[in-house]
Amino acid sequence: MIYLSQKKELKMKALLLLMALISFTTLHCVCSSKNLKVGDLAPDFELMNQDGEMVKLSDLKGHKVALYFYPKDSTPGCTQQACSLNTGFEDLQDADILLFGLSKGTLKSKQKFIKKYGLSFPLLIATKDVLDAYGVSTGFWRLYLPKRHTFLIDKNGIIVAIIENVDTKNHAQQILDTFAAVK
Repeated sequence: MIYLSQKKELKMKALLLLMALISFTTLHCVCSSKNLKVGDLAPDFELMNQDGEMVKLSDLKGHKVALYFYPKDSTPGCTQQACSLNTGFEDLQDADILLFGLSKGTLKSKQKFIKKYGLSFPLLIATKDVLDAYGVSTGFWRLYLPKRHTFLIDKNGIIVAIIENVDTKNHAQQILDTFAAVK
C-alpha cells in the first residue's frame, strides 16, 4: 500500500514539474519575442551566409529588402517556398528587391539546400537572438525553429509590410504585390 502511494506521489510531482516547465516556456516565448509592426525600424543583424560571409542588414540601406524566415532547410514546405522564390527571383531583381532566406542551420545545410535546388539567392544562418528580435521564434516545443514570415523593408530600413500568411507556391509574386501596394 505504501508503494502505491509513493508511486502516485512521484507521478504527481512529475506532472507538476511538467506543468511548470510548460508555463515557463510559454512565458519565456511571450516575453522574449518582440512584436514588430509596420513602421518600425527593422532590427539590425550581422549573420553568416551559405558561403561563410557576413551580411549586415544596415549595410543594405538604400535597397528594398525581403527577409523571409522559414522553419528548416530542405523540408517540403520550405523547399516549395524556396523554389517559388527562385522561379520569381529575376522579377524580384527587376523590382530592385534584395531577397534573403533566414533559418537556423549550418553552412553545410545551407550549401546543400542551395545546390540541390539551384537557388539564386543567399540563405543566412539565423541566431536565436535574431529570431527573437523579429518575433518569429517558436520556442521550446518547436526547438526554436522560425515561423514562416516575411518582412519587407524599404530603402530606409523601415518595415513596410509583414507577410504572415505566406503562400509557399507563389511567394515571389506575393512579395512583389505587397511591395507594390505600399508605394
